[in-house]
Amino acid sequence: MEQEIKLTKLANCAGCGAKVGAGTLARLLDGLAVRTDENLLVGFDKSDDAAVYRVSDDLALVQTVDFFPPIADDPYLFGQIAATNALSDVYAMGGEPRIALNLLCIPKSMPDSAVHDLLRGGYNKVYEAGAVIAGGHSILDEEPKYGLCVTGFVHPDKILTNAGAQPGDALFLTKPLGAGILTTAAKADLCPPDVLDAVFARMTTLNKAARDTMVQFRVHACTDVTGFGLLGHALEMAQGSGVQIELDASALPIPSEALEFARMGILPEGMYRNRKYAEAFVSSDGIPLEVQDALYDPQTSGGLLIAVDAADADALAAELQKTVPDARRIGTVSDFAGAARIILH
Repeated sequence: MEQEIKLTKLANCAGCGAKVGAGTLARLLDGLAVRTDENLLVGFDKSDDAAVYRVSDDLALVQTVDFFPPIADDPYLFGQIAATNALSDVYAMGGEPRIALNLLCIPKSMPDSAVHDLLRGGYNKVYEAGAVIAGGHSILDEEPKYGLCVTGFVHPDKILTNAGAQPGDALFLTKPLGAGILTTAAKADLCPPDVLDAVFARMTTLNKAARDTMVQFRVHACTDVTGFGLLGHALEMAQGSGVQIELDASALPIPSEALEFARMGILPEGMYRNRKYAEAFVSSDGIPLEVQDALYDPQTSGGLLIAVDAADADALAAELQKTVPDARRIGTVSDFAGAARIILH
């Protein structure tokens, strides 16, 4: 009989918390020669979620790749989370996933049944998204890792980027925060099972319904909130769009358990990297430290951050409540005075 395996015990980091910090990544990319192509509609210059390449006047390819170490012990659940997270980048661009390739790293000690369950979790989520897995690549590694390279379709005139937010836009977030804090607490056996189950349920919820709803309205910008936390991704949107973002701290969806663990100092390492990168651009006077920590908290398979025309805000809110009940209106976009910033109030 194969021995039961706890995947998180094989990994030094968990989920999107393993991402290279945004500041470090910017330094690594700085100075690289970039070849231009008139059909490359979105590259990495604005730190967007995926690349977009125009094939014809009516069709563009959205391409992304995402993989990480286990954030759950159960292989099937880990496969679901990793696939949901990778698919999210296509949804954030306004696209629809169509084909995916597996990326798999496995230690020799990992039982065949666990590898099978991991892949089955990924396959099931990809099929739920209406896409197919057509192959992939696997290597032996001391630490397990899984994810996908995903290709989707979008009309060239309907691409959403993180750099189009306009003053006056309303901001929506479609999933609660705190996932990194709560899964860190779980590794210390401190997170109540029902709370952890709720976190995993959100991580395995595709952003398809949010995408399908938002594209019916005048959305100017979108990004998914993952490893850089809400403030890191909001800052990328502010800088890419040349705007200031104002967030209503009282409206932010943060589970009370995440705030309590933050007060106790139970925080993922990625939170500190995110704070170091973004805090110089954030005004947070009067905001409790535990709330700030939750906003820097790295999310895995998080929600969409949507900037929509103010005239469509109420209608979008009403439709999201039907399709994505966790969605919340969390702030506004305004003109910036000298530098793109995030204002918490």
